[in-house]
Amino acid sequence: MPPLNYTPVTAGKYLVSPMIRLLENGWYACSVSIRSGRGEQTTDRVLRLTRLFRDAVAAADYALAEGLQWIGGAHRDVRPA
Repeated sequence: MPPLNYTPVTAGKYLVSPMIRLLENGWYACSVSIRSGRGEQTTDRVLRLTRLFRDAVAAADYALAEGLQWIGGAHRDVRPA
């Protein structure tokens, strides 16, 4: 099954996009994309997270929280992209 994308958020100069995948055993794996820059100056980091979840929403929430932590903690200017 292809990854499911949840609503990305912007935090300062970053676009943080959680992604989840349903595994064959019924659990959900998650990743998070952290993008910054524009055009040819774009950098995109994808973090594969090792924790598994029974619920897709919990997996997406965890991925989003990890992405925000990776860019330096909770941002006050986090908003839907």
